[in-house]
Amino acid sequence: MVALLNALRKVTIRTAAVLGVIALAACETASVGGGPSINTRAPVTVALLVPASGGDSGGTLAASIENAARLAVGDLQGAEIDLRVYDTGGSPALAAQVAQQAVNDGAKIILGPVFAEAANAAGVAVASRGINVLSLSNNPAIAGGNVFVLGQTFGNTAERLVRYANAQGKGDIFIVHGRDTAETLGRDAIQGAILASGARLAGTASFDLSQQGVINAIPGIASQVDLSNATSVFLTSGTAGALPFLADLLPENGVNPAEVQYIGLQRFDIPSSALSLTGLQGGWFALPDPATAAQFQARYAAAYGAPPHPLAALAYDGIAAIGALIATGQSDALTASALTRPGGFVGANGIFRLTTTGTNERGLAVAQVQNNQVIVIDPAPRSFGGAGF
Repeated sequence: MVALLNALRKVTIRTAAVLGVIALAACETASVGGGPSINTRAPVTVALLVPASGGDSGGTLAASIENAARLAVGDLQGAEIDLRVYDTGGSPALAAQVAQQAVNDGAKIILGPVFAEAANAAGVAVASRGINVLSLSNNPAIAGGNVFVLGQTFGNTAERLVRYANAQGKGDIFIVHGRDTAETLGRDAIQGAILASGARLAGTASFDLSQQGVINAIPGIASQVDLSNATSVFLTSGTAGALPFLADLLPENGVNPAEVQYIGLQRFDIPSSALSLTGLQGGWFALPDPATAAQFQARYAAAYGAPPHPLAALAYDGIAAIGALIATGQSDALTASALTRPGGFVGANGIFRLTTTGTNERGLAVAQVQNNQVIVIDPAPRSFGGAGF
């Protein structure tokens, strides 16, 4: 452990890269928008907005998203889509411009952009024209009006894990989070899930997102956990941030994983090397339906010769939902009321549905780290209204 801790101390702790978790001038969230009338007897034009010319491997990300969308188009039955791709460059201003151009070109719905600010700008740009936007962001701050988010949200993950913990007699939950925007939003999501489920908030503690900040805070956090009589400790940090420190230092300071259940808001298995962390053995986290996700990844790799980017599955989901609605043959298939149908859709990572607040619900599995491996201990639901919801 000492060697691992010393290695970790050589790098700066970064906050988890949560897609687009930033403050925005969000679209109106009171209700979702309407939508266009479409002719389902002809190919329906769908615009895909990607950051092809953006920095930080934007081109690679854009290509993977487009590949997944085209894979989904090829899988459609009873629906024809004319997919047209537009480059946002990762820029909100350009996203707004190309969103308007896409509608001028006949687009009846927009899939993307990826990043929250760009998605927000695209939604604002086409709101008056009755066009809905299915963003690949996971930021609920931009959801509402004509903008939906397809990315897995903190709220969705927290609700799944808190419900499961409560059902297993582990519902006295202590939250540990870093002091930044993303992890504070994660804390709020967990608190909301606790309130909704009937679990108990045993307490909260936070730390500065720096190496020394975590080290200094651990003894006090461990003491608070002990005094709270918590049965679970819910961590908002990810493996790219403070999680490796927490997983080693909390047990060293008396928060025994054999006695207190560790739960992660972010996945414990990315990268896979994190599965060897001693403090995460026995820990719980949520993930998409493994069987469905593996099938998508295998099909994508067979078609394109490389694994998909993690966000590519969201593009597949967007096309799957749009195609399923077009296949109904209804002229109002792409309105907000149709997009938010209670039965939802089946996508690359299992079942999902869009909500009237512009966010989404996804069927997630609960997994546990056992002997450095991921073991599903509660399967992902296969329909809405059953176990897991």
